[in-house]
Amino acid sequence: MNVPLLDLKAQYASIQSEVQRAISEVIEAQHFIQGPQVKECEAAIAEYCSCSHAVGVSSGTDAVLISLMAAGIGSGSEVITTPYTFFATAGSIARLGATPVFVDIDRATFNINPGLIPEAITSKTRGILPVHLFGQMAEMGPITDTARTHNLTVIEDAAQAIGSEYKSKRAGSIGHYGCFSFFPSKNLGCFGDGGLVVTNDAESAERLSVLRNHGAKQKYYHKLVGGNFRLDTLQAAVVLTKLKYLDQWTRARQDIARRYEILFSSTQVVKENFVQLPQIRNGRHIFNQYVIRATERDDLREFLAAHSVGTEIYYPLPMHLQQCFGYLGYHPGDFPESERAAKETLALPIYPELSSSQAEYVVECISNFYMRT
Repeated sequence: MNVPLLDLKAQYASIQSEVQRAISEVIEAQHFIQGPQVKECEAAIAEYCSCSHAVGVSSGTDAVLISLMAAGIGSGSEVITTPYTFFATAGSIARLGATPVFVDIDRATFNINPGLIPEAITSKTRGILPVHLFGQMAEMGPITDTARTHNLTVIEDAAQAIGSEYKSKRAGSIGHYGCFSFFPSKNLGCFGDGGLVVTNDAESAERLSVLRNHGAKQKYYHKLVGGNFRLDTLQAAVVLTKLKYLDQWTRARQDIARRYEILFSSTQVVKENFVQLPQIRNGRHIFNQYVIRATERDDLREFLAAHSVGTEIYYPLPMHLQQCFGYLGYHPGDFPESERAAKETLALPIYPELSSSQAEYVVECISNFYMRT
């Protein structure tokens, strides 16, 4: 049996006619830049995330970058974030001349440990950038409490977490800015790069809108130095089409996660601690990824590949050990939980179209690996 890590063709087959119709409407109108579908998409996502405003941008990376810019973070500033994340989180901070200051993660959720944030704050700290990793929100209560105490901007990297909740509040709605990615592999993905920023502050939304268009509100008159961060109309049309199915797809992912848990419970691999399953701690988990901890992780991954099961390692090297961040002066052992996660975690296939038999096969293969003699 073949079980890919992700099967985008299966999703597309279920909505093909709707997507093609939406794309055709854009092509026929020939309004590719800031067309009406962009505003429709912004309004719909803002409502979905329980936010007042949304600004479509060119990617999830640019969503983080433009939020930092809107917050006035630049040279001489420090921003506290996690070392266990995709590069864009820390990279966006560094691109603006600011300094990423890393804080280790919580072992159970893989998200930033809020109890470690206060000791990382200095006179140069201007923001906190938590990441809602794998579809589960970071512990935003203590994070926002700390931010208020020290007058810091909170930018939520919710690229993997659209629709996730912390104490009934949606991802992106708690901080000053919430950043989303529509990369094709995301739960709500477009047909290329795309992203969006949500906020509950009208002035911040206006600043974001100006910054995404080269810093100009009126054409050729530039208030700020911005960039070309616009969301394509074609991509907005695709996102709009898919949005109506998002909760249905999320429920399917949650059902598959429960299925994995039931299947694993009938094996010895969890009982003997060869595998540790994801832990849900902070409300609604949307399972952008289903990530386990596994002993002999690399050998297990090779075994699964040989048996046609797709997997991925998110992430094999924490940010503080990346060569490009060597100037920050971190060393191996500085963030043990992040380093441990990098050595132990493995993402298994999870997507709405994954069948029960495919899930059973994945667990069977993992059990066979550990029970081999």
